[in-house]
Amino acid sequence: MSVRPGRSRAVPRDAVHHPLFARCYARFSVSAETRTGMGRVRERLLDGLSGRVIEVGAGNGLNFSHYPGTVSEVVAIEPERVLRQWAVEAALRAQVPVDVAPGAAEALPVKSEAFDAAVVSLVLCSVRDVPRALGELRRVLRPGGEVRFFEHGRDGGRVMSFTQRALDRTLWPPLSGGCHLSREPVAALREAGFTLGPYRRMRMPENGPALPSSYCVLGTAWRPPGDGA
Repeated sequence: MSVRPGRSRAVPRDAVHHPLFARCYARFSVSAETRTGMGRVRERLLDGLSGRVIEVGAGNGLNFSHYPGTVSEVVAIEPERVLRQWAVEAALRAQVPVDVAPGAAEALPVKSEAFDAAVVSLVLCSVRDVPRALGELRRVLRPGGEVRFFEHGRDGGRVMSFTQRALDRTLWPPLSGGCHLSREPVAALREAGFTLGPYRRMRMPENGPALPSSYCVLGTAWRPPGDGA
């Protein structure tokens, strides 16, 4: 296992515990691979990656089978125990080496500047402190390192944005494992000091009904090459 403490303070082994939601999410996410086209999205998300990669919030490990052979190692951080157990099983089936470890996005248990790339996939919606989590992502990437992201957030016009914010203040987070609908991942990455590359806004499922969770963005960002943070 190549996971080692970085400079972040320690977090509990199970920093997140949503066992009921985890089981529901795992069941839905597997069916969504083909039913909503998520498998194709994962392929586009990870295409062309190489070197050492950290995946933050790996869930039940559905990304693992899509990593290209140019990736030398994936360190997959997942705070939720039930999802982490499924991720371990998925790692055993992966075509690239995958180490699964507990940890929180806000305090990654790895050394600084240890990775060539980072992956966040439907993660920033549920972290407790987005700026701190992205600061950690910037810390563990080498200068010039790449971030691949696929996230959902605020979009869809005035009425939909109002609905997303209303749900965030009431039912959605407790029912959805801490997920929020109205966060803005592109703006958050920019504010955290990343250089934004190309990104594409899309709706998931692309041909389905417009739901508060449907508005997604798929893209790339970089830690600036001269970044000494």
